Amino acid sequence: MKKFKPLILLTSFLFALTLLIPALLVLPFGDGKVSGKLGEDLTGKAPNTEGAANSDAAVEVAVYRSTIGQIDNIPLEEYLVGVVAAEMPVEFKEEALKAQALTARTYIVKKMLSKDKIGVPEGAQVTDTQIHQVYLSKEQMRKNWEMEFESNYAKILAAVRATSGQILTYDGQAIDASFFSTSNGYTENSEDYWPNEMPYLRSVSSPWDKNSPKFNSVKEVSVKQFESALGVKVGASGTIGKIVERTAGKRVAKVDFNGKVLSGKDIRDKLDLRSSDFDWQRKGDSIVITTRGYGHGVGMSQYGANGMAAEGKSYLEIVKHYYQGVEVTSADGMMATITAQK
Repeated sequence: MKKFKPLILLTSFLFALTLLIPALLVLPFGDGKVSGKLGEDLTGKAPNTEGAANSDAAVEVAVYRSTIGQIDNIPLEEYLVGVVAAEMPVEFKEEALKAQALTARTYIVKKMLSKDKIGVPEGAQVTDTQIHQVYLSKEQMRKNWEMEFESNYAKILAAVRATSGQILTYDGQAIDASFFSTSNGYTENSEDYWPNEMPYLRSVSSPWDKNSPKFNSVKEVSVKQFESALGVKVGASGTIGKIVERTAGKRVAKVDFNGKVLSGKDIRDKLDLRSSDFDWQRKGDSIVITTRGYGHGVGMSQYGANGMAAEGKSYLEIVKHYYQGVEVTSADGMMATITAQK
């Protein structure tokens, strides 16, 4: 039996060596300090998964290019980049751009699922104008941004891809994701500007907008233009109309001109004002009109979204502030329906 001892010793040595090798491989790289650990994020933020852009790959949008009079079939991702570039300043914070990308995708998904073709030429699904969503091609972006094209395009593309495949829903349906530039400090209930009451388009505070360069504006019109546009007589009275009702968003709801009552929306439209939160005073033969905010006021304020992002809020927190009771859900099922319709 003694002749087997060398073999037994060799076997024991090799076994011990196999136990030591992993430690030998690891120990030279450690100095006793922790250099990594298992992470955890329970904030509820949606993951930005690498390669998530594939979620938008299967869908194309038929866009009527108004300036050249043709219909272009544009991949959804490229379309969304063009919309965000057109609708929101590229200098805005990344989380605000993500919120804009999410509203843009929600809008176009809802539009493509509907049979509403008002204002759209045969063969197109949307135009590239404010009737739907403004869209810029790569060529237009390159012309606008010049030397900053590559970095600006990459920034917006990242925002689109961070929200890839996501839309805003209420009761399982894509919402009307309306947005506008700047509030007067509050957003509007939908029924205070449009005919329909929508449970997710409720008036909320938006104090960040006061930092917007578009928060205040002044417009001067002649008394004659004012009277003609509104169909009223100013006269010599010290009071030119009287606000008799305001909306939940603190905009003008109704103005009484000696028995003739006009809505704030009508006055805004007829005088081409930036907002329906206004006041005015007469100076000689002119009416000087001051407005607060810019846009209809319903849905997400873009400058408000940027203000929230500057405070560290995520795009999910932004959209859930401006669209009450909504969920951010996968659009895969709706995308499949859109693809099947073609």
